[in-house]
Amino acid sequence: MRENDVELFNRAQAQDEHALELLYDRYEKLLFSFSFRMTKNKFLAEEVVQDVFTKIWSKQRNFDESKGKFSSWLLTVTRNATIDMLRKKKTTYEIDERDALHDLSPTTEEQVEWKERSEEVRTAVQQLTIEQQEIIEMFYFKGLSQSKIAEACNLPLGTVKGRVRLALKHLRGILSPTNERGFQDDV
Repeated sequence: MRENDVELFNRAQAQDEHALELLYDRYEKLLFSFSFRMTKNKFLAEEVVQDVFTKIWSKQRNFDESKGKFSSWLLTVTRNATIDMLRKKKTTYEIDERDALHDLSPTTEEQVEWKERSEEVRTAVQQLTIEQQEIIEMFYFKGLSQSKIAEACNLPLGTVKGRVRLALKHLRGILSPTNERGFQDDV
């Protein structure tokens, strides 16, 4: 039986090497591709992935199951680590709309899974209001901070924060009715 991510995370926090290896095997490609899309730099993306798993191993991280899925939390940690890395390197970046996985040679199954998931997310984002779509694009895909978005859109910071929060709530509602296997969750 496959152990769930939260159990593995808790074991990794308790310095269980095998649990950390299992988490790494499950998420390394996803985190690398996510970071690579932001950095467009293989070496920086690899450094970010290493940093994320080092943080899981060496520091106590807080994950609250009631606030969402482990994979979403891990992607948020990766996004923040990528932005921190780019700020340290003083690199400017823009996210390319094309899939940045072309040189990773993923398996056919991974390609299909990635395409299905990205289509689900793209479709879900299109169901948001135009304002929320713009905020999500700037925040998650261009890596802008909420204060930079407020400046760029000439909006109060509180409005930007509210739109991000509301957009995420709507996305969660749109995406959560089906689980990872495509079955309806009992909510």
